[in-house]
Amino acid sequence: MNKARILGIGSAVLDEIWEIATYPQEDAEMRALAQFQRIGGNVANSLSILQQLGHDCHWCGPYAKDEAGASILHHLQAQGIETRWAVPQENARSPKSCVLLNRATGSRTIVHHRTLPELPAEALRPIPLADFQWIHFEGRHPSETRRMLDRCRTAAPNCPLSLEVEKPRPGIESLFQGPRMIVFSKAFAQARGFQKPGDFLAAQWDQVGAALLLLSWGEIGSYGQARGGPLQFVPAETPSRVVDSLGAGDVFLAACIDGCLQGLSLESLLRRANRLAGYHCGRRGILGLIAEARAAGIC
Repeated sequence: MNKARILGIGSAVLDEIWEIATYPQEDAEMRALAQFQRIGGNVANSLSILQQLGHDCHWCGPYAKDEAGASILHHLQAQGIETRWAVPQENARSPKSCVLLNRATGSRTIVHHRTLPELPAEALRPIPLADFQWIHFEGRHPSETRRMLDRCRTAAPNCPLSLEVEKPRPGIESLFQGPRMIVFSKAFAQARGFQKPGDFLAAQWDQVGAALLLLSWGEIGSYGQARGGPLQFVPAETPSRVVDSLGAGDVFLAACIDGCLQGLSLESLLRRANRLAGYHCGRRGILGLIAEARAAGIC
C-alpha cells in the first residue's frame, strides 16, 4: 500500500483519566486505582492510528497557547503527526476531558469542558489542499465546516472527503452533500428516532451526496452501504476482557479510511475496522496499537 498524505480537521483534547474499581454512586468518595493523561479528541486519535498504519498525517485544529496546548502539540509531533496547520488561539484555554475508566467493565464516562473557539474556515487558506490524498472532517460547527468542505471541493476536486457525524448539532445536515464517505454514530441515529440501523441508513440517501455510508453500532457491530448497493452488517469482535473502550470509535474510523485507501471491499473494510476497534478495547490506549495488532496477526 502506498502511503497517503491525510489531513484531519477537528479537535485535540487533553484527557485526564481516572481508573476506578467500579462506577461511583452520587455523593460518594473513593480512591482511584490509577491516574494518567493522554491526548484525546476524535480527529487526533484517528490520525494517531492512521500514522501508525504508515500514512503521512497532518492536523488542522485550534489550540490554546497554554501548558495543555503545548502538551497536545508535543504529543502529536512525537507521533510524527504534522502540526504546522494548527491554529493558535490567544487568551484561550485548552479543552479538557475528565474520564472515569471503570476497571470492572472497561467502560468510560466522559465529562468534557471546552471554551476554545471553533476552527474558522479561513484556517484552510494557507494549506495546499491539492497535495492531500484524503481529507477528513469532524462534524462540528456546521456553518464554518460547510465553507471548509466547499473550499476543499474547489481546491482539491479529486481528493476524497470524509465526515464523522457523532452528535446531533443544529444544521449538521448541511454538511451531508460534500463528503464521499460519512461515518455515523449509534447515538446520532437514535437521536434521530431510529432504532434499526438499516432503516436509518436507508433514510439518509435522499439527503447525502456520499458514495458510502457507515454506521457503528457499538458492541453489536457495524453497518455499511454503498450507494445503490445492499446493506452490509459485520458483527463486532470483542476481547475476552474489555480494558479500555475510550477511543474505540476513533480506531474504527481510522481503519475505515485506511480500508478505503487500500481499495478493500465493504465487507472486508468493516471486518478489519471491527477487529482493530475490538483489539483496542482489550488494551490501554492507542499508542503502539498497530504494531501490537500486527504482531498478533490482527492487522
